[in-house]
Amino acid sequence: MRRSHEKEMMDFPDNPKEVLAGELRNLRILNRYLGGYRSVLSGLDRLVGGGKLKRFSLLDVGTGGGDIPARITNWAQQRGIKASIVALEPEPITARVAAILTQDQTNPPFIPVWQRLPSAVIPAEAGIQCENEGHFRRCGISVVRGDGNAPPFRAASFDFVLASQLLHHFSEERIIALLRTWSKLARKAIIISDLVRHPVAYCGIRLVTKLFTRNVMTLTDAPLSVQRAFTMAEWDELFRRAEIGPVQLFSVFPYRVLALVSPKR
Repeated sequence: MRRSHEKEMMDFPDNPKEVLAGELRNLRILNRYLGGYRSVLSGLDRLVGGGKLKRFSLLDVGTGGGDIPARITNWAQQRGIKASIVALEPEPITARVAAILTQDQTNPPFIPVWQRLPSAVIPAEAGIQCENEGHFRRCGISVVRGDGNAPPFRAASFDFVLASQLLHHFSEERIIALLRTWSKLARKAIIISDLVRHPVAYCGIRLVTKLFTRNVMTLTDAPLSVQRAFTMAEWDELFRRAEIGPVQLFSVFPYRVLALVSPKR
């Protein structure tokens, strides 16, 4: 099964609001039942579980609807861990959806334009600092509209940088560039959770989505995401080419990859 280079509907601007909102809702369902949450949380558990850390800061690049930061926050609270999370999202409607979804865990709920962050530094102890918006509380989720290609944060601003189901949207060259950019932001690790390309995964997601939704974006993008993903061997090669530090690669059921990268300093 060859990799597709066709762009997903979500990659294009100006999608109808109701279609995009429906897609984000469906992604939450798929993350819950098809391993999206489990993959990310298993990676975090390896890094901070068992009392390894009592607090951490995390940048979620391309957060989408913000459901993964919300799930991480709940996971951390259940374990007595203080988590400060910045959810970075470039698409304005999607960023608003993330702000609404995480509003109980967010203060303030939304920063509309990343250029308004004159002092965008996220110390592990203090959370994001911002002259005009005031100070964020020490633990919770801050939704920031910004671009993962050029995150508006200084080097070593976070303990962890997370990208969940994001990298398969890009070319190999862009993925390598993104990994190198994020490696400068992460003090401890980069967490990558994504799809694995396989005919069974492709046929399975086509069947599942046809059974539970009529949303055209979900019906188009879900199987195409599998086609745009990489095999385990290809993921391994991408991380090797990026040359950003030691990588632990794990296969997560069903047809997902988890990578934990320790950035070189």
